[in-house]
Amino acid sequence: MDKMSKEEERSSNSVAELIAKGEREPIASFLKMRMLELTPGYAKVTIKLVPEYQNFNGLIFGGIVMAVADQAFAYASNSLSHPSLASQFNIHFITGAAVNDELTAECRVIRSGRRVGISEMVVTNQDGKVIAKATGTTIPVS
Repeated sequence: MDKMSKEEERSSNSVAELIAKGEREPIASFLKMRMLELTPGYAKVTIKLVPEYQNFNGLIFGGIVMAVADQAFAYASNSLSHPSLASQFNIHFITGAAVNDELTAECRVIRSGRRVGISEMVVTNQDGKVIAKATGTTIPVS
């Protein structure tokens, strides 16, 4: 059997640590977000949209869509370089989401380096319709 490289072992430990932290994270609990999947460089997070997430126009507040994308971004980027902090986040809202939709955000890390990490996120609804696309940059801190 092959031994894991130090990098693979570090990523595996980061994933286990993030899963444990995710189970008791205040913001995820408050917004009722759930981590569905986490592997090195990839995360999938879901949120069920409730009436309280509407803005004054009766639409789902964009910050909620951004929050689920950001949560997947945080998990994926920190699975490779922990701790990492976001230095940039850019989102494009493609279409609106509705109350009772279940949004899923997936993040894939494109580059995880010693100085910078770059990720892409896609948020879809339960029918697979793209709600938003985002990119983000992280900076490893340690």
